[in-house]
Amino acid sequence: MTEPSTPPASPTVLLEHLAFQWPGSAFRFGVDRFRIERAERVLLLGPSGGGKSTLLGLISGIIRPQKGRIDLLGTDLGSLSSAQRDRFRAEHLGVIFQMFNLLPYASALDNVRLGLSFAPNRASRVRETESEDVAAARLLTALGLPEDIQKGQAASLLSSGQQQRVAAARALIGDPELVIADEPTSALDGESQQAFLELVFKQLDRSGSSLLMVSHDESLSGWFDRVIRLTDIQNHEETHDAVAS
Repeated sequence: MTEPSTPPASPTVLLEHLAFQWPGSAFRFGVDRFRIERAERVLLLGPSGGGKSTLLGLISGIIRPQKGRIDLLGTDLGSLSSAQRDRFRAEHLGVIFQMFNLLPYASALDNVRLGLSFAPNRASRVRETESEDVAAARLLTALGLPEDIQKGQAASLLSSGQQQRVAAARALIGDPELVIADEPTSALDGESQQAFLELVFKQLDRSGSSLLMVSHDESLSGWFDRVIRLTDIQNHEETHDAVAS
């Protein structure tokens, strides 16, 4: 007797027929179709001002398209209220911002734990095996931040490279299904960039999270399962006058 087949898992990200325009701006942005599979690592290349950050805002539910569909993990973001989108993002997405977005007067450890504050399911996942403090410290140590500065030093006093590691740990804690990274290596030199990516990808291998990283740096391509250019997925009838992203 043939065993019933298991239906394939929904992709991590599925965008279809998107169109977006900032109010009062001539910039319009469109995407025909874009898909990221479970545990897939994708590098999205494009120049500054081309719409990369706009795309990340759409995928994360921070901004809403005027038309089209955004599915994350099988959930249609358009069907959620603003508050529901915020909760969904906190539970399922980890974001490494280009400018870090750390609380300047909080310690590295407190900044990482902040990633769990609005995500009870991620927090529960952590507490199955260890306390939130232990998990945050373990991630910071794994990402190369010395233990002696994890607790007693304000984030604003850390170097750019150290702040980048704190931002990555905050995004990775609790194993979100999707990690989004906006030019995360732009402040790092070549050697530091290599070390940072090795540490991040080691954590992704452990968690099985998908990764979408946007960058203008083609030298990063070898790290990824798939490399695409923003122009390859854009709907050029919808996208024009891209003056800023």
